[in-house]
Amino acid sequence: MADFNTMRSAAGVGTRTAQIDEGLRAHMNKVYGLMSVAMLITAGVAWAVGSSDALFAIFRDPETMRPNILGWIVMFLPLIMVFAFGAMINRLSAAGAQLFFYVYSAAMGLSLAWIFQAFTNTSIATTFLVTSIAFASLSLYGYTTKRDLSGFGTFLLMGLIGIIVASLINLFLASSALAFAISVIGVLLFAGLTAYDTQNIKNTYLQHAMHGDQEWLGKAAIMGALSLYLDFINLFMFLLQFMGNRE
Repeated sequence: MADFNTMRSAAGVGTRTAQIDEGLRAHMNKVYGLMSVAMLITAGVAWAVGSSDALFAIFRDPETMRPNILGWIVMFLPLIMVFAFGAMINRLSAAGAQLFFYVYSAAMGLSLAWIFQAFTNTSIATTFLVTSIAFASLSLYGYTTKRDLSGFGTFLLMGLIGIIVASLINLFLASSALAFAISVIGVLLFAGLTAYDTQNIKNTYLQHAMHGDQEWLGKAAIMGALSLYLDFINLFMFLLQFMGNRE
């Protein structure tokens, strides 16, 4: 009887493990799917505005590339929205959070439209391809590695804050040396964050999978997609500083 109970218990554990593994795959697919849709929205808005002189002139001077008042608002809008998103996520439904994410991705597209005026389309496409390969490799590493990356969280957060502060300062200093240093550190930082965030999304799901809270899982997928989306966008922008050919 004891052997039978042991076998039944082991079978139950095996079934539960298989269900969690299947749920994890579905969860990660949803994360990458949401991220991909957001990327398409961002790319579409950025291209539509950046490739149209009339639309671009609403936000920046086409000759000097300097932003006007509306351009400054658009530049800082994604930063404001991402902090607002974090504060509002618990009060939003999963559907509301997803809509906010897509609106945010459109705002990001507006803020990035200038790259289609500053760089050649070929260099933008090449940088996007390189970023995609690097991102996929780093995310796969974060998903599959047995090494615990959580210890890097504080270091990466401090680096992120430093990059934001330095970038804001350089908006006024316009130092090429500082911009180069920010780009180098930015590539390394967001490469690390891609692996870290992927592992964190996986571990967060595994910690809560037993609860079966679908509303929470839906929001977790959106927040995970937002994290990886920001990692990709920033990695792309920093690489573009090295690989982009100016118009």
